[in-house]
Amino acid sequence: MLKKTFRACWLIAAAFSATHAAAAELELEKEQLKLGFIKLTDMAPLAIAYEKGFFEDEGLYVTLEPQANWKVILDRVITGELDGAHMLAGQPLGAAVGFGTKADIVTSFSMDLNGNATTVSNEVWNLMKTKLPADAQGKPIHPIKADALKPAVDAFKAAGKPFKMAMVFPVSTHNYELRYWLAAGGLHPGFYSPTDVSGQIKADVFLSVTPPPQMPAALEAGTVNGYCVGEPWNQQAIFKGVGVPIVTDAEIWKNNPEKVFGVTRAWAEKHPNTYLALLKALIRAGKWLDENNGANRKEAAQILSRPEYVGADYRVIANSMTGTFEFGRGDKRSVPDFNVFFRYYATYPYYSDAVWFLTQMRRWGQIPQTQTDQWYHDTAKKVYLTEPYLRAAKLLIEEKKAKQEDFPWNSDGYRPATKEFIDGVEYDGRKPNDYLQKLTIGLKQGQIVESGNVVTKQGAT
Repeated sequence: MLKKTFRACWLIAAAFSATHAAAAELELEKEQLKLGFIKLTDMAPLAIAYEKGFFEDEGLYVTLEPQANWKVILDRVITGELDGAHMLAGQPLGAAVGFGTKADIVTSFSMDLNGNATTVSNEVWNLMKTKLPADAQGKPIHPIKADALKPAVDAFKAAGKPFKMAMVFPVSTHNYELRYWLAAGGLHPGFYSPTDVSGQIKADVFLSVTPPPQMPAALEAGTVNGYCVGEPWNQQAIFKGVGVPIVTDAEIWKNNPEKVFGVTRAWAEKHPNTYLALLKALIRAGKWLDENNGANRKEAAQILSRPEYVGADYRVIANSMTGTFEFGRGDKRSVPDFNVFFRYYATYPYYSDAVWFLTQMRRWGQIPQTQTDQWYHDTAKKVYLTEPYLRAAKLLIEEKKAKQEDFPWNSDGYRPATKEFIDGVEYDGRKPNDYLQKLTIGLKQGQIVESGNVVTKQGAT
C-alpha cells in the first residue's frame, strides 16, 4: 500500500516537473471549474482570485459556490461535484487516516494562518472576568488562559449542568485549538474512541459541532456556553451583544495553519496543468491580501461582505480583517497578524503543520493507537504536496508576478522547533512522539481508549 502511495506522489511530481512553459503556454486539461467554500473570511483567497481576475489570467473560468458545512464540502469534492474546495487544514489528513470519511485528498496550498478565536456567553464571561488580572486601563491582560474558565465550569457542575462548547468539525483546527487551550488550563476536553466518536469521553467540557453561521444564535439561545470559530462569527457575538471573545488562536499557537485548498489525488493527477494554474492564481490572491502592509484589506472586507461570499456586515468583517480585533465592547486591540494570507510563507504546505494535526488526532483518540515517527512523516508527505506549489511559484517568478524571496526554496518542509504555544511546550515536527509525551492531558505511548477508559497495552502500535 505504501509503495502505491509513494508511486502516486511520484507521478504527480513528475507531471508537474515536466511542465516548463509559462502560463500562456500551459495546456489546461479543464478550464471550467466549480470550487466550494464555507462563509468565513478565510475563504478570501478564492474571492480575490475571482474578483481580481487571477483565475481568468490563467485561462480558468471559475464558479464559486458556498456549501452548507464541512462534511458537504468533503463529500462533494470526493464525488467530483466540486473540482476543489476551501477545506479545514486537518480535513485531508482526517480523510487519509480514515477518521470519518476515508478518502484520498491532497493539498498544495495553505490558505491562511491564524483567523480563529474562542468566544463565551455573557453569563460565562461574568463568572470569569472578576478573577482576571487587568492592566492600568482596567482591561483584561491577554492571553487569557483556560484556568480562568474553571470557576465557570465548576459552577455549572455544581448546578448539575454540563458546560458545552461548540467547534466547527471534529478534524478542524478549531477543535484541536480549543482542546489544546482547555487542556493547558487543566480542563479535560474528552477523548474519542473507535466505538464512541462524540469526543466527550471523560470530558470536563463537552464539545460538539455547530456550523459557523449558527454559533452566535446558539450562544444567545443557551444551547452552547461558548465556541471556537473563524471570523466574522466571534465579532458577530459582540455586534449582537450575546458574548465576548476571550482568546485568539494565534495566542494558543502563534501563526498556526487554518485552511487549505483541497482536491482529490485522482483530480490532481488527471489535471496537473489546471492544478498549477489554480495554485498560481491562489498564490497571487494571498500576496494581494497581504501586500503593502495590508493596504488592500478594506477592499477585501467590502468584497467579503457581499452575500455571495460571507454576507456579514462590513463593520463586523473589517474588525478582524484590517488588523484589529475586538475582545469586548470598547476593547478593540491591534492584532496585525489575526489574519495572515502570505506573510511568513503562509501559503506553503509545511509537513510539520500536517504532523501537528496528526499528533492531536492521536492525542485525543481519533487515531486509536500509537504510531511511529516515520508514520507521521509519511502520512504528512502523502497529503501535503510541496512540489506542485514550488512549481507554480517558479512560474510566477518567471512571469515577474512574484519574487524569489517570497518562497521557502531551501525548506525541507519542517518549520523550526517552537515554544510559541500558550503553555510553552516545545513542538518539533520531526519528533511527534516525543512531543506527545510532553503534553500533560492526552493519550501517551501505548495507551488506547477502551470501554470508556484509558488503558495501556504493552507493545500497542
